[in-house]
Amino acid sequence: MKHVLKVKIYYEDTDCGGVVYYANYLKYFERARTEFLESRGVSLKKLMQDGIYFVVAEASLKYISPGRYGDIFLIGTEIDKVGPASIIFRHEVSREETGEKIVNATVKLGCVGQNRKPIRLNNEIMDAVSEKI
Repeated sequence: MKHVLKVKIYYEDTDCGGVVYYANYLKYFERARTEFLESRGVSLKKLMQDGIYFVVAEASLKYISPGRYGDIFLIGTEIDKVGPASIIFRHEVSREETGEKIVNATVKLGCVGQNRKPIRLNNEIMDAVSEKI
């Protein structure tokens, strides 16, 4: 099941040429994953209070077309694969006005405890991310 987040591009998001700075996509993906999980009942704040954290283990981005100041992006987020202690997300960024593809990405998150060592995904997380893969 895909989740879609709208992101408006402000001047602060761009470089001196008015093009979205490449590293900002990672911030947009973080927001999109948070909204994805929270839409399925997983509170990252509660997980953190319980000593459960997600860390980015890998990220792969393909830049297709430049995003620009004033654009509104639709960021589609879905689960690609779930492991015992990891989740791989797929992200697709498109321009709302035209549907033009901007960026495709995969991001692998590892689940870790307070000691930052890997831990298994608990049942709450597994139920939320395994739904309709």
